[in-house]
Amino acid sequence: MKPLQKSCGGESEGSPNIEMDEHTFLVNRERAVDYLNSLDKVFVNDQFLNWDPVHRIKVRIVSARAYHSLFMHNMCIRPTPEELENFGTPDFTIYNAGQFPCNRYTHYMTSSTSVDLNLARKEMVILGTQYAGEMKKGLFSLMHYLMPKRQILSLHSGCNMGKDGNVALFFGLSGTGKTTLSTDHNRLLIGDDEHCWSDNGVSNIEGGCYAKCIDLSMEKEPDIWNAIKFGTVLENVVLEEHTREVDYSDKSVTENTRAAYPIEFIPNAKIPCVGPHPRNVILLACDAFGILPPVSKLSLSQTMYHFISGYTALVAGTEEGVKEPQATFSACFGAAFIMLHPTRYAAMLAEKMQRYGATGWLVNTGWSGGRYGVGSRIKLAYTRKIIDAIHSGSLLTAGYKKTEVFGLDIPTEIGGVPSEILDPMNTWQDKAAYRETLLKLAGLFRKNFEVFANYKIGQDGSLTEEILAAGPNF
Repeated sequence: MKPLQKSCGGESEGSPNIEMDEHTFLVNRERAVDYLNSLDKVFVNDQFLNWDPVHRIKVRIVSARAYHSLFMHNMCIRPTPEELENFGTPDFTIYNAGQFPCNRYTHYMTSSTSVDLNLARKEMVILGTQYAGEMKKGLFSLMHYLMPKRQILSLHSGCNMGKDGNVALFFGLSGTGKTTLSTDHNRLLIGDDEHCWSDNGVSNIEGGCYAKCIDLSMEKEPDIWNAIKFGTVLENVVLEEHTREVDYSDKSVTENTRAAYPIEFIPNAKIPCVGPHPRNVILLACDAFGILPPVSKLSLSQTMYHFISGYTALVAGTEEGVKEPQATFSACFGAAFIMLHPTRYAAMLAEKMQRYGATGWLVNTGWSGGRYGVGSRIKLAYTRKIIDAIHSGSLLTAGYKKTEVFGLDIPTEIGGVPSEILDPMNTWQDKAAYRETLLKLAGLFRKNFEVFANYKIGQDGSLTEEILAAGPNF
């Protein structure tokens, strides 16, 4: 595989990864290494990826800034002193010279920023950006390549476990509630963002959490609130200069404020971060159109359809330049990270869900009663009641009815949730506007999926027609 460069495009434009040649990679690598060698001090982290000891990856991060070093110390798995002593040669190395720009006149460069991943050399080079998340994302991309080669499914998902061993996966893009909903004080947290699903069960790829903290409060998200203490990295937040108190409601820098902390800062984290095979696969969408139900039970083919689609809305703050929410599709809920064709990951997910009897769910954490600007966002308290009903198994035996166009099975009653909001059509005062918006969103789904129509999914391709039929019908 040729080296890859990440452009500055967003997930809504498809994968932002573009090929580059070996020579250009080496030019950027030398530029980064020369810059790092010119400094009086550099920071080196030797850490691990994947809590499954059989498939653990050793990584070395060389960076110019203490901030970047602390961020990765929090986000990767920290070795014991004995493991560090015997660390040896890393499997992968990051050279983070983000304070220094790339040469814009070098072939393939489109700006002064370049993030380069070379799988053959097992190296990553960062120039021209000091966003710490590039290291986290680069390592996740690496795992999306290495793990499927070992027949292990890599997942952009949160994961938690009940006291009875009931594991749930939470898929979702930024702003859908993946971290918030997987961090549940009544359940053990396995991880909030990146996982592997092997024949042994699930394992967290990381050793930390990267939580959005806009409008964070003790009342709404106590575990994340309490995890912000000495050692936590806060990004983009505004604090009072003298008292050093953070105003989590301040959006003057961006809505995309973040906290990066070791997973041990969550009191009910499961250490080591591994668990048995999931019983529930929850796909989260923040639907700005107000069309998707708060919860739908999915067939296997519907789960694959919505997994490949990866629908949500980009809301203000989750991506640069986005002021108003807009529909977006990111295959497998992580088009920027996946290294193989999306249908490869979908086929692996289908096989594992069939083998281990997992149920698929689609949960809308977005709007109800109208599109963004007209309706209102579904209350977090209601979403938590829905997730609780999934965990308990009570939703499996609930009464259901089917929606038009999308053909989704929606429950008629959930304890603690107003029954009228379970069917989106009931919440819209303007039924004609509802119908028009329903068809608009269905058309966006259909158009997005056209590119996948000619791919065979499953070992014999048998799932392809079922998955195509699982989309909107109008």
